Amino acid sequence: MIRVLLAEDQHVIRSALAALLGLEEDLEVVATVESGEAALAAALVHRPDVAVLDIDMPGRLDGLAAAAELRTRLPACRALMLTAYGKPGHLRRALGSGVAGYVLKTAPPDELVAAIRKVAAGERVLDPSLAVTAWDLADNPLTPREADVLRLAASGADATDIAARLHLAAGTVRNYLTVIVTKLNARNRTDAVRIATEAGWI
Repeated sequence: MIRVLLAEDQHVIRSALAALLGLEEDLEVVATVESGEAALAAALVHRPDVAVLDIDMPGRLDGLAAAAELRTRLPACRALMLTAYGKPGHLRRALGSGVAGYVLKTAPPDELVAAIRKVAAGERVLDPSLAVTAWDLADNPLTPREADVLRLAASGADATDIAARLHLAAGTVRNYLTVIVTKLNARNRTDAVRIATEAGWI
């Protein structure tokens, strides 16, 4: 029996996936949660073989961050990322963090079930539609600190707010934003947010 944890922030999708997986004789859904933090907590309690994680979840830990934490704290649990978008930046982060699989939500149900079985068996799985993308991934030009600054800017925070939250001077934040716009060859801060978001860098 393959023990599965399911993390998806949209209740309808989470319930549908749990029902779908519950139909399989060799799969047991041991927990369903709505966030990365909840996924980590539930995994430490239920010890699943495979954690199926949505990438875009609210809170401190998105699916990829939760997968990285799981790899450190519960190495026997293998992560299978599930996402609506094949963003190159997300794919690069996923491959770099050693997740075992990456599947799009548009995949047929039998492909998701097969992916869970393969991941549980020690294999790695990549959605076929992303194979070409995986060969031609652009490197993220942003440093972790620049990504933090841009992520906060994307949430609507101004330079003073960002400075307070990151314990920086407001002038330093403005310098970061100027460098970010230049690095991304963006027209302005808003355009930089768009470029980085579409690439999956923030």
